[in-house]
This record gives sequence, structure tokens and C-alpha cells, in this order.
Amino acid sequence: MCSHYQAEKRRKQIERRFGIQLPPDWEPPPGGLHIYPTQMAPFIRRPPERESGDEAVADFELVEGRFGLLPSFAKDIGFGKRTYNARSETVDQLASFKGAWARPRHCVVLCQAFYEPDWRSGRAIPTRFEAANDATLGIAGLWSPWKNPQTGAWELSFTMLTVNADEHPQMRHMHQPDPKRPPAQQDKRMVVVLPEDAYEAWLDAPVQRSMAFMRQFPAEQLRMTPEPLPQKPASTKAAPARRDEPPPQRSLF
Repeated sequence: MCSHYQAEKRRKQIERRFGIQLPPDWEPPPGGLHIYPTQMAPFIRRPPERESGDEAVADFELVEGRFGLLPSFAKDIGFGKRTYNARSETVDQLASFKGAWARPRHCVVLCQAFYEPDWRSGRAIPTRFEAANDATLGIAGLWSPWKNPQTGAWELSFTMLTVNADEHPQMRHMHQPDPKRPPAQQDKRMVVVLPEDAYEAWLDAPVQRSMAFMRQFPAEQLRMTPEPLPQKPASTKAAPARRDEPPPQRSLF
């Protein structure tokens, strides 16, 4: 399951791949581009106006939404901390996701990398996964509109779809078993990374064909790099002053 990823910030890469012209003042999301649940981040979808048949409407649009799908019954954005990933096996059954799946409201989440914890050493080592050829990783997602009950404003939100990865050469080593989950949900998971030539097909796929895209991404096309957290500095507590010494003077500037 992916709860942390690095959003794509390479403007030319986005414009070239999707044939869109980003506004001159477009900026990637703040926070060092590292996205966590409930934070705002960009994703690609088909413009809703495209269904009218107007040839002037662009094929793609880049919009921003909250990471963590917010269904109509969500009371606040905190709900997204439970819905940032959607299991492909149950996405059509769970109330949080089935509406977006049935529409179908498909999107592509643009990443430079996503992160998972590697437990082979007995402790979690944050590990970065990026495309072996340095291309953008397009993750299959679902989006949904949500009316914020606190402000009355409409917002967008999205989730990343996941598949079983028990046999994936890399992902089978990620994550520690969760004692709070039933055995049937202890499988290893990975996000659905789409081949670049499948973006349009995914965005246009009817619900009857959506499951055909729920596949593992080949391990040889991913570069896996440990990124352990920096160690805490050693304690530098000052030795107690001797009774015959005056206390140290504190600077006011």
C-alpha cells in the first residue's frame, strides 16, 4: 500500500506526454513534492466537457485533488487517511469507492517515485521506487468530487488502485504484517503502475474492462533504492557546572 509518493515536477515531461500547455504560473505541489494522505496533488483525467463531443475540448487536463478519496458521506478531509489506496478486489463493493468505480472516474496519478517500507532487515527502511528509465510513473487511480460540508465548496479527491504482490520480486519484501488485519487481508500489495501506452485506454475504459488494467508492474522496469531516515544526533548534554564555577552566560542575540 502506498501512503507516500513524490509528485511529478518536470513540467516539460507532463506537457510533452499529454499535449497540454500548463499555465505559466503552474507550480508543483508544495512540501518538497512529497505527498501524504489528505494533501493536495495533481492528477490527469479526461475533461468532463469532452463528453459533449466538442472538438475544441482538450484530450487531457491536469487538476488537483486531495490524496485520499472523499465520498459524498465523508464529514471532513480526515476521511482520506483511510481511502488513499483502493484494493482492486473489493473496489466495486465498498461504499467509499464503488461510486467512482462504477461511473467510471478514472485518472492517472503522476509520480516521480513512490515509497514503501522494506522489512528484510527486521526494521522498516523507507525505499524509493522509480522508473528504471527515469520516466514518469503513471498510477491508475479513481477521482471523485466532494462538497466540503464546512465550507460549502466543491473539491476533488483521488485514490490509487492496488493489486496483490505476494509473488512480486520486490514488493513481496515490503511491509510488516499488521496484527490488526484479518489473515485474508495480510497479502502484500503494490500500486497499479500503468504502461505509458495504456494511459488513454485506462482513462476511456468502461467499467466492464477496468479490471483488465489491474496488473503488477514488471520488477525489471523499477529501480529500488533504500532511503533510510537520517540518524538522530548523539546527545550533547552539557556537564553540570562545578559549584566553584559561575554558571555560563547566555547570549541574548
